[in-house]
Amino acid sequence: MQDFAAGTSSRSTKLIHGGLRYLKQLEFNLVREVGRERAILFRNAPHLVIPEDLILPIVKGGSLGKMTTSLGLMIFDKLAQVAPAERRKMLSKSAALSREPMLNGKLLEAAGCYTEYRTDDARLTIEVLKTAAAHGAHCASYVMCDRFIYANKKINRVLCKDVIGETEFEIKAKQVVNAAGPWVDKVRKLDGNLNDKRLDLTKGVHIVVSRDKLPINHSIYFDAPDRRMLFAIPRFDKTYLGTTDTYYRDENLQDPQVNLDDINYLLEGANKMFPSANLKKTDIISSWAGLRPLLYEKGMSPSELSRKDELLFSESGLISIAGGKLTGYRQMAKRAVDLVCKRLDQSLEAKPGPCNTENLRLTGGDYASPTELATHISSLEAELSALDMDPRHAERMVRIFGTQSDQIIKNILLPENEEKDVALIKSELNFCVTNEACFNLNDFYLRRTGSVYFYPESISSSLEIAANELQRLLSLSNREMENQKNKIKNTVANATTFL
Repeated sequence: MQDFAAGTSSRSTKLIHGGLRYLKQLEFNLVREVGRERAILFRNAPHLVIPEDLILPIVKGGSLGKMTTSLGLMIFDKLAQVAPAERRKMLSKSAALSREPMLNGKLLEAAGCYTEYRTDDARLTIEVLKTAAAHGAHCASYVMCDRFIYANKKINRVLCKDVIGETEFEIKAKQVVNAAGPWVDKVRKLDGNLNDKRLDLTKGVHIVVSRDKLPINHSIYFDAPDRRMLFAIPRFDKTYLGTTDTYYRDENLQDPQVNLDDINYLLEGANKMFPSANLKKTDIISSWAGLRPLLYEKGMSPSELSRKDELLFSESGLISIAGGKLTGYRQMAKRAVDLVCKRLDQSLEAKPGPCNTENLRLTGGDYASPTELATHISSLEAELSALDMDPRHAERMVRIFGTQSDQIIKNILLPENEEKDVALIKSELNFCVTNEACFNLNDFYLRRTGSVYFYPESISSSLEIAANELQRLLSLSNREMENQKNKIKNTVANATTFL
């Protein structure tokens, strides 16, 4: 009912990670599965999945000791089938401080080191959708499920609302899958079949600071004061911190808010591990909050709730999927689609073959090796320099668009008296509107490029140019454009102020 990835899929910790924390919960199968999926996704979308060393500090009074950390990482390597070059290393205190001088030397005793994978969750979602569309899927954003229509007590149609055009239409289907994330139970209520299984939403908050304020060299997974674990993750010239894990009881699922308790919790944890940073609320550049659609388990704290996914069934034929992690998205989809194929087996003229997404490259990810990707970045730097444009845009573009960056640069128009960076923004916007169902300024700045979270200060300087270009591309009225500009300004304000 919103843009693609507007919910949880753009509000995660932005890691394709192997699930080390699940060892504590003895969820060995989950560790094995997400570890394998991590390697598959790195192969199929190398521009969006970036392997980086992660430091796991072992501190006095912390939740992990040297022996348990070493053993846990060794079991993780085995279960996740980690490549030899990425397997765990144990570091002495001096070695850990040499690699990460910002760590609290008074608390630090040693550290573990292993490989995790950073991603752009919204871009990953977009490229999965584009790859699906290239294989025949029909993808539609801003379409709301209004109600189900039945024949013989089975769902055979969905009454939908076009949120942009404000019209209604029906979609006919033999099978319906409800993968609505935090809204799964609301869709199940439309079906009138909310059985004993239900969601228990928890909120995760992240904050972004300048890397000058927290100049770490690696991602760091460290103890919070309450013995939960937090991440500090460098991303270009920024560092982001997360995440909280608190129950979410608010009815506002569309736009969960970051509050001062969330901010103070993250700042307290960061300043304990990185005391020389002395981070303050005024150092925060932006923030985001996302909701985890987990399954209710009686007596469990938010952090103890399982991250396993589960299929839920209704007598009407509705299939609902809940729980799960970003890393396991492909296996979650496979389980759901395998079930749909099994149910449809008798009515299909051609029998579906086995799932082939394990070896399916995502759009933009057509690189034979990491070396080829690095070479592509270098060639783009040269092209941008030849256009008298900042070559630093090259890596940012490749990490967003991959091989599609060539098309964006090819379409740059440089009229007289126009700034070079403005021409690049217009070309990126044109690409997103033409290829990625980008309908408004929020779509572009928030989910297609990530500017709201990591470069909110840059939006004001390009807003009028982007607005004029979008108005031209979509033939929007002046009133519609003013509404869009007000909405993106509100979005930036929400990301940069805290209640």
